Amino acid sequence: MASNWKNKILPEVKILDVAAEGKCLARFEERVVFVPGQLVAPGDVVDLQVVRRRKNYLEAVPIRFHHYSPARIAPVCPHFGQCGGCKWQHLPYAQQLQYKQQQVQDNLSRLAKIELPEISPILPSENLYFYRNKLEFTFSHQRWRTPEELNTGEVWENEPGLGFHVPGRFDKVLDLQTCHLQAEPSNALRDAVRDYARQKHLAFFDLRAQAGFLRNLVIRTASTGDVMVLLIFFEEDEEARVGLLEHLRARFPLVSSWFYLINSKKNDAYQDLVPVCYAGQGFIEEQMEDLRFRIGPLSFYQTNSAQAYRLYEVARAFAALEGQEVVYDLYTGTGTIANFVARQCQKVYWLRICARRHRGCPSQCGPE
Repeated sequence: MASNWKNKILPEVKILDVAAEGKCLARFEERVVFVPGQLVAPGDVVDLQVVRRRKNYLEAVPIRFHHYSPARIAPVCPHFGQCGGCKWQHLPYAQQLQYKQQQVQDNLSRLAKIELPEISPILPSENLYFYRNKLEFTFSHQRWRTPEELNTGEVWENEPGLGFHVPGRFDKVLDLQTCHLQAEPSNALRDAVRDYARQKHLAFFDLRAQAGFLRNLVIRTASTGDVMVLLIFFEEDEEARVGLLEHLRARFPLVSSWFYLINSKKNDAYQDLVPVCYAGQGFIEEQMEDLRFRIGPLSFYQTNSAQAYRLYEVARAFAALEGQEVVYDLYTGTGTIANFVARQCQKVYWLRICARRHRGCPSQCGPE
């Protein structure tokens, strides 16, 4: 039965709504169809091609647009639609908030069967771009070629890339030229790492062959101006590692923390590994009100600092503490909520599975 649907063309289907995980929802002959949300918008009328049949729904991609939704706006990023970093740049922000709130309400009432009171509206972010304080980029020995490039008919040689994964492809990486998620020096740092690595013929990671030198690049920024760089290598090559780090230190003297680690595992997870502080201080600092938080290379911290502050303000107000309470902050991360309420209660306990990661850098810094 699956063969009856695979690659089938569904003509002039109207995109009806936004579903979970940023996907869009349509219906064809009483079947639910999910479409990648960065490719379509509610109100679009498109021809769809089925790429996968599930028991209760179909997955499809658009191959022709008959009408575009009047709600669409122009995305600011040239990579939008092919990059896994953003999904809704083509939708007005007010509409994004509406869809997100509806999803939360549906999950709680329809799936969890919770009777809800009136829901307050989402507090919008003041910054729609350059709001993230952490980004993680992936090196690939062979960058993803866009459909526009492939349609030129040119013969392309393999070229390494550094960027985000292509949506739905764990093994394909889009080489980023710009990104609107994190403020400078994020773009400049990423480009400098990639350009130096190409110039020196350093091996970018080959996921399938499990080979290469450069694996991931993590950049953290803070409202205080602090910047942290964590370079993740697949294997040790001291000469190449030191050469790259010293080149970057000379280019970016204002970066406050330089870390590296070796991850030779088959997966990208590195939370169980110990980063080495190559130069600078072993942490960056974020400030909220009169509190300063030290953030290490493995620390969890809300990725939108400005919205995190608003979240903690709301949590503190909702708690309405009177001074005699004992507060437990579970999954505390860097202890932000615990510290925010500490002055309004008798005692506060913060709990974390691995507290050591959130008490600063686990290793000493190298030479200045």
